[in-house]
Amino acid sequence: MTESRETRLKRLKIRSWRRGTREMDLILGPFADSELARLDERELAAYEALLEENDQDLYAWVSGAAAPAAEHEGLLRSIAAWHQIG
Repeated sequence: MTESRETRLKRLKIRSWRRGTREMDLILGPFADSELARLDERELAAYEALLEENDQDLYAWVSGAAAPAAEHEGLLRSIAAWHQIG
């Protein structure tokens, strides 16, 4: 059975808010609530792949402490920009 878009969005939002570290909950959760519904299927797949990364790496990438993995660079830039104006 194929997951509906609505179910997928709910699942991704829950995963965004329940990361394991509060810092990443607060970075990804509000972004997911605000922006996931606007993403197309390719962008959702990229976001899903991003959620597979561990929180320590994600936080280092978002905070600028480490260079992000190339496959996540554009999405992380979008998340960081959203937080600056969101």
